[in-house]
Amino acid sequence: MNEKNMNGIISQLCAEIKLPKMLKVRQKFDTACIHKEKIADAVFAQLSRPEIADAVKPGKRIAITCGSRGVANIPVIIKAIVDFIKSRNAVPFVVPAMGSHGGATAEGQKNLLARYGVTDESIGCPIISSMDTVVIGKAACGSQASGGPEKTYEVRIDKNAALSDGIIVAGRIKPHTDFRGPFESGIMKMMAIGLGKREGAEICHSRGFGEMARMVPLFGRTILKNAPVILGFGILENAFSQTCKFEAMLPGEIETKEPELLKEARSHLPVIPFKSADVLVVDRIGKDISGDGMDPNVTGAGPCTPFVNGGIAANRTVVLDLTAGTHGSAMGVGAAHTITRRLFEKIDYDATYVNAVTARVLEFARIPAVTENDREAVQLALRTSTSADPDNPRIIRITDSLHTEVFWISEALEKEAREMGLEILEGAADWPFDKNGSLW
Repeated sequence: MNEKNMNGIISQLCAEIKLPKMLKVRQKFDTACIHKEKIADAVFAQLSRPEIADAVKPGKRIAITCGSRGVANIPVIIKAIVDFIKSRNAVPFVVPAMGSHGGATAEGQKNLLARYGVTDESIGCPIISSMDTVVIGKAACGSQASGGPEKTYEVRIDKNAALSDGIIVAGRIKPHTDFRGPFESGIMKMMAIGLGKREGAEICHSRGFGEMARMVPLFGRTILKNAPVILGFGILENAFSQTCKFEAMLPGEIETKEPELLKEARSHLPVIPFKSADVLVVDRIGKDISGDGMDPNVTGAGPCTPFVNGGIAANRTVVLDLTAGTHGSAMGVGAAHTITRRLFEKIDYDATYVNAVTARVLEFARIPAVTENDREAVQLALRTSTSADPDNPRIIRITDSLHTEVFWISEALEKEAREMGLEILEGAADWPFDKNGSLW
């Protein structure tokens, strides 16, 4: 049977599914944040604390890490750190700390920072991008799962950072998408994986996500012991992805302070307030949204993330498009059940696979069922949902896993929404598909 006939059959099967009317709703999150014009002052306030400021010595070359995630206000934050170092008569430079991201090339990593507005000119110091690493120490670890013999691992970090007089490890602290532990996304991980570049990240990932809660702090402690780390600089964001807190830490404070900051960050997650749904529709995913394209802490832990829990329990997940900022990387698409041909044709397989290979998670790059348009993607998911009441399905639609203040729910969820205090912005209405079956 040729492709045209097969698509015709699938379109017919989808057309048999009537979609419910949807309501637009809004939930309330804490809006407290540090306004952009106050960012530099807040950074200086943290770094100017006497015990912190004294770590930056005059005349020393200081490396500052900058990662690949879409951190709010990152050009302003990095420039403020640069300016503080200059105020101490030290010499700053920035190193991309993003493991294998940016296509695992020095040029790709520097270009990725430029897309976020972090350039030599914008921050006022050089960005020295290289994939060269050096062995900073060795770490030994036995297998938690099998109780196997202890194995020794090389711990690598960026060569330029290792040769500096001091490293300020700056990064956002938040729950990780693929494992649970006292250290998830944050300073320890920035050292163990971000600064490790492709080589170091691959070594740290070698046991898979089931062991990451042990490997990240193991590698991080080795780096703290053997590399010239002088400060950690934690960044927290609220549910609107707005900067809400900074915390500067001496090396000896990172291990005790970061877990507490992680708990605080977890309280800011933009979670969906419903426990379950038959179908979750996500308009877009991307590396600029989450390391997994969509954060399973919000959209639910599916088959790609067996080592985490949390988020909504959706029987079927639909993904309609990639963000422009992901530049073709479809990492995390494997967590969906249906996608659109529009998304499928945007995938850059090199960009997607290099991340999946480094992290040992090929399942994150698997291709789900591909449909011709948005309408059919939702219909196919609903048709195959094993939990749905055909006459009253529970469907939720979000823009992406970062933006869940305003979203859409099917009529079956209206009573529950009112009971939990959600604001109804628009009453029940048909899906706004155009003549080609695309949402607008």
